[in-house]
Amino acid sequence: MFMRDILKMGDPRLLRVAKPVKEFDTDALHALVSDMEQAMFAAHGVGIAAPQIGEDWQVVIFGTGQPNVRYPEAQIIPKTVLINPVLEPLTEITEDGWEGCLSVPGMRGLVPRCTRLKYSGFDIKGQRIEREVSDFHARVVQHECDHLIGILYPMRIKDMTQFGFVEVLFPNLDPGSDD
Repeated sequence: MFMRDILKMGDPRLLRVAKPVKEFDTDALHALVSDMEQAMFAAHGVGIAAPQIGEDWQVVIFGTGQPNVRYPEAQIIPKTVLINPVLEPLTEITEDGWEGCLSVPGMRGLVPRCTRLKYSGFDIKGQRIEREVSDFHARVVQHECDHLIGILYPMRIKDMTQFGFVEVLFPNLDPGSDD
C-alpha cells in the first residue's frame, strides 16, 4: 500500500495557506483523510494537517483516543477530523509547553499557546463540530491549525535556547519519542 510522505521543514509547500473545503463526504475527501491518518499513525503522531502531506485543504486530524508513545503523560484526546476549523481563544492566558512536529522530526521547542479555546468546524460528512478544550488538547489543535496558515511551531518559539534535538534536550527520553 502506498503511503504519502510527510513534508519536512524547508519544503515551501508547508508555508502556503490552505483553502476551505467546499464539498463534504466525497471520495476525494475520504481518500485525503485516509492518507493523513495512515501517515500520522505510522509516525506515531497525535495530529496532522493536510498541508503536511502536500495538500492545500483546511483539514486537520488530531487525537487517537488512546495514550501516545510520543506524549505518554498527556491527556487522551478523542480522535477528531476537523475541517475548515475556526479557533476562538477563551482566555488571554498562555502557557509554554514542549512541542514536536512530524514535519520537524527529532526536535522539540518550548512554545507559548493559549490554555483554553473553543474550536468549531465540520466532520468529514459536513456535520458541525464545536468543543471547548484546554491544556494539551488546546495545544494540539492550535499546533495543527497553524499548519493551515503556513506556520510551523519553531516560528512561534520566543527563546531559541529552548529549541533543539530531542536526544540533547531530553537525554533520558524513550527513543521512540523522537519528535
